[in-house]
Amino acid sequence: MTLRILAWTAYGFAQGCVGTGIWILAHECGHGAFSPYTLVNDIIGWALHSLLLVPYFSWKITHARHHRYTNNTERDTAFVPWTDKEYEGRPRNLPAWLEHFEDTPIYSLLSLLAHQLAGWQMYLCFYVTAGTKSRPVQGKGSGWFGYQQSTSHFDPASSLWTENQRHLIAISDFGLLLVGGAVWFLSQQVGLLKTFLIYFVPYLWVHHWLVAITYLHHTHRDIAHYTDATWTFTRGALSTVDRDFGFIGRHFFHHIIDHHVVHHLFSRIPFYRAEEATDAIIPVLGDQYHKEETGFLRSLVQTYAACQYVGETEKGSGVYHWVFEGEKGVKAE
Repeated sequence: MTLRILAWTAYGFAQGCVGTGIWILAHECGHGAFSPYTLVNDIIGWALHSLLLVPYFSWKITHARHHRYTNNTERDTAFVPWTDKEYEGRPRNLPAWLEHFEDTPIYSLLSLLAHQLAGWQMYLCFYVTAGTKSRPVQGKGSGWFGYQQSTSHFDPASSLWTENQRHLIAISDFGLLLVGGAVWFLSQQVGLLKTFLIYFVPYLWVHHWLVAITYLHHTHRDIAHYTDATWTFTRGALSTVDRDFGFIGRHFFHHIIDHHVVHHLFSRIPFYRAEEATDAIIPVLGDQYHKEETGFLRSLVQTYAACQYVGETEKGSGVYHWVFEGEKGVKAE
């Protein structure tokens, strides 16, 4: 029994790493970096992301906005931090007695686990952590149930899309229905428990890695965020951190952790050229290039606990840095 548990655990982790690599290849397709042909990129990207229950075109559209407005406090589409004023005025949904535990390690750990296990699904369903101006002006969709502010990646009538994008969302949903049907068929053949172990445990690992990677790309004490008035594309692209994830990062995750700065500057460079391109830009960028040497998982725990909100170092500057205990703000170097 013990050996079986260990074997299933090892399988789930290993298959999750492989699945993350597949996700990243679909990400390459979304950027047009996999093939010089748009149709080839979209067919392969749609197939690969559908296998992982990711709505390909929906994600491709909002992810393109993320690249267009990286670290813009109003227009970025993911992991937009609270400002100090927003943090102080945030809704208090916890019982009064539980608020006393917010700063304890166990609370931070449980919060991080929820962040890693449910963060991706919450983003796809509700567009959480996105900027207030990150939806298109034309995105006036009423949603499946008639709600004006529907923000689901699965909803062709969501306000995330323009009219001419809605058919692409339906195509994404069709891919999910095909894979969902295949998973259901598998469960009828081998049972729910084995289906959970074969498919859903790796699924959870994939989305854990996806959330962690995306979060750490743009969350770091040296990285600034900018208002609409002070943001530029170059400033946003350079608000990115390279990290080292060793063997797994190089051979399973296709260098997406190791060479992400260059990806934001030139998103159509394929992953197998990213290391060469990074080596070329480092001397040019100088102090504007950011690399973190702390171990990836250790950095995830430390960053999640420390980086709660941002504040202006100089009032009215429109440039925000992470605020830490005893500090008013931390300037990017």
